[in-house]
Amino acid sequence: MLATHFSRFLAANPGLLHFAAHSHHPWPDVTQAAHARYWEDSATLADHKWAHVLGTVLPKAQGHVARLLSLSDPRQVAFAPNTHEFVARLYSCLDWSRPVRVLASAHEFHSFRRQTRRLAETGRLTLAEIAAEPFDTFDERFAAAASSGDWDLVWLSHVFFDSGFVVRDLEGIVGAAPAKAIVAIDGYHAFHALPVDLSKVHARAFYLAGGYKYAMAGEGACFLAIPPGCDLRPADTGWFASFDSLSGRPGESVPYATDAFRFWGSTFDPSGLYRFNAVMDWVAGLGITIEDIHRHAVRLQSRFLAGLASLDLARLSASHLVPPPGLPRGNFLAFDVDDAQDVHQRLLAQGVYVDRRDRRLRVGFGVYHDEAAVDRLLEAVAGALR
Repeated sequence: MLATHFSRFLAANPGLLHFAAHSHHPWPDVTQAAHARYWEDSATLADHKWAHVLGTVLPKAQGHVARLLSLSDPRQVAFAPNTHEFVARLYSCLDWSRPVRVLASAHEFHSFRRQTRRLAETGRLTLAEIAAEPFDTFDERFAAAASSGDWDLVWLSHVFFDSGFVVRDLEGIVGAAPAKAIVAIDGYHAFHALPVDLSKVHARAFYLAGGYKYAMAGEGACFLAIPPGCDLRPADTGWFASFDSLSGRPGESVPYATDAFRFWGSTFDPSGLYRFNAVMDWVAGLGITIEDIHRHAVRLQSRFLAGLASLDLARLSASHLVPPPGLPRGNFLAFDVDDAQDVHQRLLAQGVYVDRRDRRLRVGFGVYHDEAAVDRLLEAVAGALR
């Protein structure tokens, strides 16, 4: 679709069939100039660069996020170098004088799962996890669990990282959570891959994602969309959280900004925001919508699955697909394979880069792929597994 716009990344790895858009997305060429622009601004503006970053670059990035997620106020978007920083900050809003009660799916990404399970090991947290399968009843089962417990935190991925399964009824799940609970949705595998409209839930739920995957902007540009009017005071706080009061006299209590800055940390590398804005401007300038991107990925998925069927490979077929055909999924395919590690190594030997999560092989499709690339992938898969 847009492979010519990724010429530098693709030329650096000639012959590589990169099908891991969901994990390590190539950067389009426009990001190179944007990355250099941050250096130039740092040199020319020197001590005054932060006025430009926070006054121009940041509001533009906030505007892109708000536009793509249908948020009511761009100022309710905070940025951080990674999503784990937001995990820790949200946890720090809770009352830890007693064990914290958490509900999540059993398929959350490591940034949340590892931290949460470690806290559970200490006895300071109790965790209930809802399995994805059967997939066709997950939304109802999770909503029922959310409504039946005295939860402090309800955490859920929009698209599961280990399967591509799409949670469809976010509104029902958010509405089922206890009024006192913090509700957070991990949207990293949905953002800029699927059309996302948070207009009916953003007043209640936090939503976090970032630039490293389908947003194509690389590291350092993760964000948290915060409900308007949120007055939580994270105990894990950085000095940016009251940036507008830094020049005043310290008060008796720790102040917080009235907008998303209350969830900010401290000094960060803004180059990710420069790249993020460049990518968002580039996509918008081409007149490409997120709906277009998703349709393109689905079309390539269908071509790949049809090709696999004709190859009749026992080790990689539609029978291994999770979730099964017919259910909505993100922009990658996940195959549950007994000898996933061996299959992964065989594909690498054929110049194919997909990634593996335990038994799951994930094959991702992006805007830098076309039908010819999928056909080359099928030839390589046949050579690896026959």
